[in-house]
Amino acid sequence: MNAGLILIGTFFILLVLNVPIAWSIGMSVTLYMLSSSSFNLSYLAQTMFTACDSFTLMAIPLFILAGALMEGGGLSKRLIDFADSMVGHRQGGLAIVTVLACMFFGAISGSAAATVATIGAMIKQGYSKGFSYALIAAAGVLGVLIPPSIPFVTYGVATNASIATMFMGGFGPGILCGVLLIAVSQFICRKNGWQGNGRQFTWKRVGQTFVSAIGALLVPVIILGGIYGSIFTPTEAAAVAVVYALVVGFLIYRELTLKKLLASLSTSAVTTSTIMVIVGTATALARMLTLEKIPMELANWIGGLTDSRILVLLAMNVFLLLVGCVMDGTPAILILAPILQPIAADYGVDIIHFGLMMCLNVAIGFCTPPVGLNLFVASSLGNIQFMSLCKRIVPFLLALVVGLLLVTYIPVISLGIPWLFGYGA
Repeated sequence: MNAGLILIGTFFILLVLNVPIAWSIGMSVTLYMLSSSSFNLSYLAQTMFTACDSFTLMAIPLFILAGALMEGGGLSKRLIDFADSMVGHRQGGLAIVTVLACMFFGAISGSAAATVATIGAMIKQGYSKGFSYALIAAAGVLGVLIPPSIPFVTYGVATNASIATMFMGGFGPGILCGVLLIAVSQFICRKNGWQGNGRQFTWKRVGQTFVSAIGALLVPVIILGGIYGSIFTPTEAAAVAVVYALVVGFLIYRELTLKKLLASLSTSAVTTSTIMVIVGTATALARMLTLEKIPMELANWIGGLTDSRILVLLAMNVFLLLVGCVMDGTPAILILAPILQPIAADYGVDIIHFGLMMCLNVAIGFCTPPVGLNLFVASSLGNIQFMSLCKRIVPFLLALVVGLLLVTYIPVISLGIPWLFGYGA
């Protein structure tokens, strides 16, 4: 148990010292191995290699590359124009466009970067800068929930859950959170008298932007239709998405240039390498925790606290929200999912339901200080003080927490679509 304390203690000390997460995990595992006579350091290298040597994990770099290519190829701009043609004229319409753009683009790549284009328009129409960037930071959460989603792939790898079923289940929580964010943004917009884009609604413009955006709108149909129709696996779907992005970007929209292609490849390589190092070290940490029987002790401790399923799930949500404040999503899922999912299963929680609940917790962590990635990105883009942005995002965080509680205690939100496709039958 002393070695286990070294493992956990070192990890959290390094996190507090703001050491990068991959180094924090790797150094804590290394110290654990040095303090134990059962391992040599070659085991860490072997574990990292085998953890990344996975057909399923190939979906991650491919979806990252597909998203980068689609941004460079003009798909994101056309999605925003289509959303703007439908609701941009309404009071607070540009706020709705921001949320819809995140939902649309989340269905392509799990990225929310495309919505940056809506910010300039919102500020021109009199929306406050703080509100605009707080909304885009919060709406970025939807890119994690609307499939295809990289955290869903990570959870599937960590727990052997069906990634295709995770993709199906993600629509319910994603749409619910989108509706809640729209409701809060509309309340704030009406309170402040913020108007739409100043353009008159016409079906002609809706039709024109729809035709222009067809190439982008077909992406989730092709990817998800292929997966659910058993035409290809999620990993193969990611490869199809890359090829489709290249064809549409080069030949149809003709906005993808060689320069943009090289930039997309470079960005994707850097992002992928970071994620894969985390995957390797987090897998090693999870194995060490299992050897120390920490998951079993945690399960016994939780079971001794209460027999109430409601309280156990509430405690897990609070714990995961706190973890999200200090840890990035990928290592949080890789380390904690194998520990917490069996405990949830003991209380009758379906593996897909728990996965979506966990991924929503992780997504909210992107908007909570001190590690909230979306907050840092929005603060940098808007040149806004970090603490000021934290205050502005509070109403949207409350809306997302309400969504989390609904997803946690109403399983049909997560499992409704999978049930329609025969899951659990």
